[in-house]
Amino acid sequence: MPNAPVYYALAQCQFNPVALMAKYADDIQDILRRRGYTLFEPLQITQLQFVNAAGQSAARPELAQSTSWLLTRADRSAGFILGTSGLTFHTTHYQTSAEFLPELLQGLRVVHDVVQLEYLSRVGVRYLDAVLPLPQETIEEYLAEGLRGVTLPVQQRYALNETVYDTPGAPPLRSGTLVARVHRMHGLLGYPPDMVPNGLAIKPRFQTGHAVQHAVIDTDHFVEGQIPLDFELIKNQLQSLHDGVRQVFDATTSEHARSMWMRTTVGV
Repeated sequence: MPNAPVYYALAQCQFNPVALMAKYADDIQDILRRRGYTLFEPLQITQLQFVNAAGQSAARPELAQSTSWLLTRADRSAGFILGTSGLTFHTTHYQTSAEFLPELLQGLRVVHDVVQLEYLSRVGVRYLDAVLPLPQETIEEYLAEGLRGVTLPVQQRYALNETVYDTPGAPPLRSGTLVARVHRMHGLLGYPPDMVPNGLAIKPRFQTGHAVQHAVIDTDHFVEGQIPLDFELIKNQLQSLHDGVRQVFDATTSEHARSMWMRTTVGV
C-alpha cells in the first residue's frame, strides 16, 4: 500500500535469560553497527516488583532497575532493542513484511553467534495502524460495520473494542494468541503505554500536531513455549503470525479505507 496506515510495528523473540548480556552487548553492537545500526544507547528501565521475603506473609513492592540497549539506524527509522532475555526489532517506517521480518532474524542470528542461545520462549509481532480520515470523512467509513459502535449526537471521547482469539498451528508451527483492539478517540495520535518506540522518529504524515478524531488498530499475535533455535522454523512462525495480523486488518477495515490507502497521494 503506497499510503499504508502502519505507523509503528515490532517483531520480538524472547530467549533463555543471559545474565551477563552487558558483557556481550559491545560485541553485538559492533556487528550490527556494520550492518547499518550505528546509534547505540543504553536504556534504563525501572519496574515495580513484588518480593516475598522470608518470614513475611505478604509480598512487598520493590523498584528494580534493568538495562536494555538500543541499536538504531542513523535516521531513527528502525532499530533493535536488546535485553537480557529478548530481542525486538521495531520501525516507524514500515514498508512490507518481506523487508520487516528478516531484520529480526538477522539480529537474532547475531545475538546467537555471540552468546550461543539455547531456545526461544516467545515469538510475536505487533502492528499499530492509524485511521486518520480526511476532513470531510468519518472514522466509521474506514472501519468494518461491526466496529462502528453506537452513534449519539454528542462528541465521543473514547471507545475500545477488544477481541482475543486462539489461532491454530500446523506442526511444527505452534498455535498462538491473537489480540485485536480498535481504539477510537479524539486526541493526538499516540501509543499504548506498553509499546513506546524508544529511539525512533515518527513519520511526518503521522504527526498530527493537534487533537483529531482518529482510530488505532492494534494487533498483537504471538506464540509461547519452549521453541527450538531453528531459524527456518522461526522464519515460518513469524510469517504465520504476520498472516494472522493481515487477516485482522482485512476484517477490521472497510473497502473504502483500503482503496484510500492504495492511493499514491494522501487525499487524492
